[in-house]
Amino acid sequence: MDRIQAMQAFITVATEGSFSRAAGRLDLSPQLVSKYVSWLEEHLGTRLLNRTTRKVSLTEGGQTYLQRAQQVLTDIEDMENEVNNLQEAARGTLRIAAPVSFAIQHLAPLVADFQQTYPEVAVDLRLNDRKVDILEEGFDIALRIGQLKSSSLIAKRLAPIRLVTCASPDYLATHGTPQHPDELVNHRYLKYSYMDDDTPFSTESTPSALTVSRSLNSGLVANNGDVLVKAAMAGSGIVIQPTFIAGPAIKAGQLVPVLSDYEPQPLGLYAVYAHRRLLSSKVRCFIDFIDGYFGEPPYWDRF
Repeated sequence: MDRIQAMQAFITVATEGSFSRAAGRLDLSPQLVSKYVSWLEEHLGTRLLNRTTRKVSLTEGGQTYLQRAQQVLTDIEDMENEVNNLQEAARGTLRIAAPVSFAIQHLAPLVADFQQTYPEVAVDLRLNDRKVDILEEGFDIALRIGQLKSSSLIAKRLAPIRLVTCASPDYLATHGTPQHPDELVNHRYLKYSYMDDDTPFSTESTPSALTVSRSLNSGLVANNGDVLVKAAMAGSGIVIQPTFIAGPAIKAGQLVPVLSDYEPQPLGLYAVYAHRRLLSSKVRCFIDFIDGYFGEPPYWDRF
């Protein structure tokens, strides 16, 4: 049996957590995928996966083998890219993870333009605001927003992400316009639920509305910025959100920026990818294509 195909089957089952989902990804039958994995376990003389009727999980040996097998297949792909001189002929499937709101509002035109330039590249775009594990989950690139901590991954900064504090004209007419972050305690605050997680906001400079907001009682908590911006437009309270979400409403006069003197430090939009000695052509071409695509300043800040 083909050892490389067996390794691919095992890696896909491990990342998808299911034989049926892995079969769908590989365009094979679940029975054949199971046969590949069973052969690999027999060949290695150890069980790689724990199987139950509900889920599949890695054994200790499986965890070790997964990391090494992923690197082996990466090395093979890089070698083939070099041998086949794919530097100017990007092809294959490019798996990208991206934040939900940013992707919905700003990635569709970019992907369309990219595929017009590189028609042999298929794009598998997965939207999720959690921090995905690129290697474990099989992504080529992750787009992330924040102030990234050092890691073994490569991060290319693509654009600044400006945060703005704003509310609807009707809300401000009824409740007043705060002049200092301390005054937010007298207002309804619409909170992004990931703000206290791994999204690192600077609090070392002048105190900002964002810093104060962490201690406020929230009138609404949501894990999606679009929902919070629409709630603010409806007069529900004051919100702190990126301009790539709130910008159109501000431009239309549906939201009014407040506390401009206490604006939080900008974050960054980054393309994050695994360090490889030979970067695959599809990844390199996408990184080059997205660099500068949004403009400087980015088009969503032109209001």
